[in-house]
Amino acid sequence: MTIRDIIIKYSNELNDISDTPRLDVELLLQKALGNVDRLYIHLNLTRELTKNEEEVFLNLIEDRLKGRPIAYILENREFMGMKFYVKEGVLIPRPDTECLVEEVIELCKNKEKVKILDIGTGSGAITVSLAKYITESEIMSFDISDIALEVGYKNAVLNGVDNKINFLKSDLFSVVKNKEIKFDIIVSNPPYIRKSDIKGLHTQVKNYEPYNALEGGDDGLDFYRKITEESKTYLKVNGILAYEVGHDQAEDVIKIMQENGYTSIYTKKDLQGIDRVVIGFNV
Repeated sequence: MTIRDIIIKYSNELNDISDTPRLDVELLLQKALGNVDRLYIHLNLTRELTKNEEEVFLNLIEDRLKGRPIAYILENREFMGMKFYVKEGVLIPRPDTECLVEEVIELCKNKEKVKILDIGTGSGAITVSLAKYITESEIMSFDISDIALEVGYKNAVLNGVDNKINFLKSDLFSVVKNKEIKFDIIVSNPPYIRKSDIKGLHTQVKNYEPYNALEGGDDGLDFYRKITEESKTYLKVNGILAYEVGHDQAEDVIKIMQENGYTSIYTKKDLQGIDRVVIGFNV
């Protein structure tokens, strides 16, 4: 089969599975052809695949047709202009989360040295991006998952910021409990899907991404309550608590923060105009 034949055939087959079927096929072709760039694909549409290349591609596309996310198949995802290694066991970085990272970077513009805690390492997308773009930053990154800590550290090394981050296994604040430690900023993209909504998620999310990184209790707010309540112990005066929230959770999270004494609370919208980020200050 030629590259063109493959793109036409398998883009059609992926229509019901992917929002970007042609892109998925091209990305899998790039991998099957030895990690060529997309320009090569576009300039060589009449090129026939060798038997080995076709076999590699068919194995990859079979995985995708079963619903396995493209990021897990390719083992990478771009975030904040950087490449991140991902594998099953960590949440795949989403563009929505870039809104949170960008806002924290903006808040740090006039600060000389900032001490940041990221609760929920995941792939390390937030942790590594903050370390990369906030020059004078010292970051601790907590997660209860060994896989997340392994992947997060790997991404810190890949992006040259491992010297600025301390990855620690911790159930929320457990590793620093009773310790005299204060942060300028605590940031988190916690699990926030309502338990009853999990079954309605896209197959490639609910069947492949880690359940513990998705489910946030009956109303999706369990982790916001726990983190907000405990965070005041570990934030400096005028320290910042920064969250990513679900598409309809901003008002609820604002209320939780207000009940715990946070002030000057505001939200930031994502590219779809949804309040995706909630920021509050500890006074």
